[in-house]
Amino acid sequence: MSQKRLEWKVGLFVLVCLVLLGLLVLNFSKGLTFLTPTYTLRLKTTNVGGIKREAAVLMAGVPVGNVTGAELAPEGTNVIVFLKILKRYQIHGDAVFAIDSMGFLGDQYVAIIPGKNGRPVLNDGDEVVCREPFNLQEVARSALGFIQRIDETAKRLDSALTRVEQHVLNDETLTNLSSTITSFRLVSEHALATVDKVDRVVQSNTLPVSATTSNLALFSFQLKDLATNLQQVLTNNKAGLAAAVKNVESSSEMMKSLLSDLEAGKGLAGRLLKNEELSSGVSQLVSNLTVLSSNLNRHGLLWRPKKTEPRPPSPLYPGRDPWR
Repeated sequence: MSQKRLEWKVGLFVLVCLVLLGLLVLNFSKGLTFLTPTYTLRLKTTNVGGIKREAAVLMAGVPVGNVTGAELAPEGTNVIVFLKILKRYQIHGDAVFAIDSMGFLGDQYVAIIPGKNGRPVLNDGDEVVCREPFNLQEVARSALGFIQRIDETAKRLDSALTRVEQHVLNDETLTNLSSTITSFRLVSEHALATVDKVDRVVQSNTLPVSATTSNLALFSFQLKDLATNLQQVLTNNKAGLAAAVKNVESSSEMMKSLLSDLEAGKGLAGRLLKNEELSSGVSQLVSNLTVLSSNLNRHGLLWRPKKTEPRPPSPLYPGRDPWR
């Protein structure tokens, strides 16, 4: 065997060993071999955190692929993460994608949470939305802002307590409060005494109060009976009441027509009202009758008034009546 042919065989053997070693390394590493069938998914998120290339992709805790890279979207507002998934694992469209970390400070990976398989299976090149990873710095900044707000609140509370102590809990206010409490105690004692007196009055007048209550109940029953009887009377005499109302209406109409006739001067009464001579004669007649009745009452039925004749004056006593 020549020297050249031996070198070729040794080189070929070394090459085969290197290829086998590389295949073994790829098989036992995080990556996937080029002989395994896979498909690619695109994850759309606003922040990838600290995820790296060749990071694991776990579906329900089982490795199903790895991360092949990440790049900024053309509009610059999102990040696209590329996943290489084994062909034998089917992921439905209702699955939830999230970037998580192993432990509190461990390596980050892409977690796939299966849903109810209510949507179609994702195919090569499909784009899905991914949840943002847990950002410790953002949490620290939020906690710092929260602590600052708590500090400001504590300062305000301290200031409010100081003002309360100065204006509310001073000696004058405490003295007034003590006086008020004393007054309230006295008022409560007077109220208790008043309540005791009222209780004694009620106990001492139990029988009159009960009798009054019984009388009120009896009066209410009687009033109810009266109302029932009145309703029955109105019901039974409805026709009579209607006729009486009609009679009153007709009487009012007659009175109205009589007053109209009087104002118009019709009849004796109307003529008396309208004729002044006749009314004056009637007035004179009434006055004479009044005088006659007065004389009859004083002198009797057979009384006649004396006639007075004029006498001549006496010559002895001029200017005087001698008959007087």
